[in-house]
Amino acid sequence: MTSPDPELLRSAFGRFMTGVTVVTARAADGGNVGFTANSFTSVSLDPPLLLVCPGRHLSSFDVFSTTDHFAINILAEGQEAVSNTFAADKGDRFSKADWAADSNGCALISGRTAAFSCTVTQRVDAGDHLVLLGRVTDFDATDRPGLGYNNGGYFSLSKERQANAPASASQLSVGSVILVHQDNILLTRDNKLPSVQLDDHTGARRALSVYLHSIGLDAHMGPVYSVYDNPNSGPKSGSKSGIHHVVLRARIADVPTDCPLKSVPINSFEQGPAKTDMQHLILRRFAQEHRTQSFGLYLGDVEKGEIRRHGDD
Repeated sequence: MTSPDPELLRSAFGRFMTGVTVVTARAADGGNVGFTANSFTSVSLDPPLLLVCPGRHLSSFDVFSTTDHFAINILAEGQEAVSNTFAADKGDRFSKADWAADSNGCALISGRTAAFSCTVTQRVDAGDHLVLLGRVTDFDATDRPGLGYNNGGYFSLSKERQANAPASASQLSVGSVILVHQDNILLTRDNKLPSVQLDDHTGARRALSVYLHSIGLDAHMGPVYSVYDNPNSGPKSGSKSGIHHVVLRARIADVPTDCPLKSVPINSFEQGPAKTDMQHLILRRFAQEHRTQSFGLYLGDVEKGEIRRHGDD
């Protein structure tokens, strides 16, 4: 039997949308360890059980394979930096985050949307991971929206719903996509974002997916990235004036040789000369945020607006 290609399998697993957690424990020497994981599952209410799957590649794997206690922190919108910190391989992660110890000495991250303190009840070897089953001994929860993860990037459901609000009846709607392939963005031959005009019945996500498929691209559509109005563009007469723009993020694994789009390095937008047109400003911000994988959502128009992050809702 032929084994699946690891990279293709990873990409397929990534289609499943998850939340983001930071799993923590206390080492025998009293030090704190932790890692970012989306391999978290609630298992049972009676008894209260959950599981998480630390990978054998973790520097803290020996601690998690022997510990009697651990904690799960479900991160809230806006905590991308916390997630990135605990996903890093080196450094004192806990000095870069606010936290307090639970009754077992495991770190609970400030600003989380929920946390669970657990006692280990079972360990199961599972290939390159360990299934760690824990009984919940204490927990807390807030009404903060949770941070989402899908196709290699973070997303926010509450901001996504807000951004998908329909345009006014007097505007045309255009959907555009920042389409990422490795460290490049795919643009049209005239250096524009791939775009489609939207009708009253088709959302930007579906319309862009159909368009990209028509030119031979199988894109993993991500969250909304920018929503803005340009009242000075579009038809100047008739029933509609101005254009309502919705810009999404997306990823693509392969670019066919006959692709009508061209690849442009992401960092070229950050390093190149600043321009004032809206698309360049969007791509420049994307290049800056791509380095940290901490993405905001721009809401406004071509003159002014705001980048929404955690605490702005």
